[in-house]
Amino acid sequence: MQATAEIQAAGSPRRFQKHQMLKDKQVKDLIVDKRRLVEVPYTATLADTINTLMANKVVAVPVAAPPGHWIGAGGSMILEADKQTGAVRKHYIGMVTMLDILAHIAGNGCGDDDDDAHLTKKMMVPISSIIGHCLESLSLWTLSPNTSIVDCMEVFSKGIHRAMVPVNGRSENVVGVELTESASCYRMLTQMDLLRFLNDQQELKAIMSHKVSDKQLQAITDTVFGVTNKAKVIDVIKCMRTASLNAVPIVESSNEITEDHTQLVNGKKKKIVGTFSATDLRGCPVSKMQPLLNLEVLDFLKMLSNTGMRSSWREQVTCHPESSLGEVVEKVVSDNVHRVWVVDEQGLLEGVVSLTDMIRVIRLWYLTEFLQ
Repeated sequence: MQATAEIQAAGSPRRFQKHQMLKDKQVKDLIVDKRRLVEVPYTATLADTINTLMANKVVAVPVAAPPGHWIGAGGSMILEADKQTGAVRKHYIGMVTMLDILAHIAGNGCGDDDDDAHLTKKMMVPISSIIGHCLESLSLWTLSPNTSIVDCMEVFSKGIHRAMVPVNGRSENVVGVELTESASCYRMLTQMDLLRFLNDQQELKAIMSHKVSDKQLQAITDTVFGVTNKAKVIDVIKCMRTASLNAVPIVESSNEITEDHTQLVNGKKKKIVGTFSATDLRGCPVSKMQPLLNLEVLDFLKMLSNTGMRSSWREQVTCHPESSLGEVVEKVVSDNVHRVWVVDEQGLLEGVVSLTDMIRVIRLWYLTEFLQ
C-alpha cells in the first residue's frame, strides 16, 4: 500500500496504470515463441559443436551431461527431468560460446604453417574440455518464467548475456546463478530478446527520446579498445580472449611500422573501418579455417562475404552522440548487432553503447520515473 501511495503521489492514475502495464509483464511473456533449447552433449566434439551453432544460427549452447558428471560449471544443478516421473535425465554443466571455441582454436601452436594436422586434432576434442576458456561459460543463469520484466532487466543490465528459462519447472519466483532447478525442458532468453520487447513498449517513449550523450544517462562507454586493420585474425582472437571481449572495432592503422598489430590499441579518436565479432567465424567451414587465421582481419571479413560464408559485407553500425537512445535501440534490433559504435562527424570513435548499457539505462530511468 505504501509503495502504491508513493507512485500515485508522483503522477496521475494513468501514469500508474502505464507503470503496471510493464511491471505486470513476466519472463514467460518473452518466451512464447521461443524454440526448444539448442544444446550439445558433453561428449560432442568441437567440430560437432560448431556445426550445431551453424545449423541453428546461435552463438552459444549449454552443454548437457548425465547426472553426476561434475565437470565444467561444477556445482550447477540445472537439471532436465522427465515430465511425468520427475526422474532426472541430465544436467547442464556449462555454456560454450563462440569466443570459447575461437580461443581454443587460436591457442598455442595453431596458426603456424605446419598446423593443419594440429587444427584437425583440436577439432576432435570433447566440448566439455574447453568450458571455461572464457569467463562467461563458467556460469549458468536461470530465470523463472514468473520473474517480472523489471527483475529480468536487472539481471541483463549486469552484463549477463543469456539465461535459461525452465518450462514446467518446480521453482517459483527465483532469479540467480547455479540454482537448483528441475524442468522437463528449457528455453533460452537473451539480452536481444528483452531489448526487442522493450523497444515495443509505449510507456518507454520518454526515455527513448533522450540523447545517448546525456550525462545523466551514462549510456556511452568512452573507453574503447580495438585492433588495427593490419592485425591478423589469430592475433585478434587472442586479444579478445585476454580481454574477454566478444567484439572489437577495427580501426585504421596510424603507423604500420611502429604499431604493434598483435595487441589491442586505444580506439578513441581513431577511424573505424569495421567490426570483428566472435560470431564471424561461425559460418566458416572447419576445413577452411586454418589458412584464414593468418589473414589480415579486414581481408578475412571481405573473403567471408565474397564466398558466401558470411551473409554480406556490411558497414559497421554506428551512431552519433546526438542520436537518441530510441534510434540506437532500433539499430541493434533491426541490424541484429550487440553494440553500436559512437562516432563523431569525421567517423572517429568516441565510444560504444552495448546491449548491457541500453538495458541498464532503461531500467534505471524506469525505476526513477515511477518509484521516486
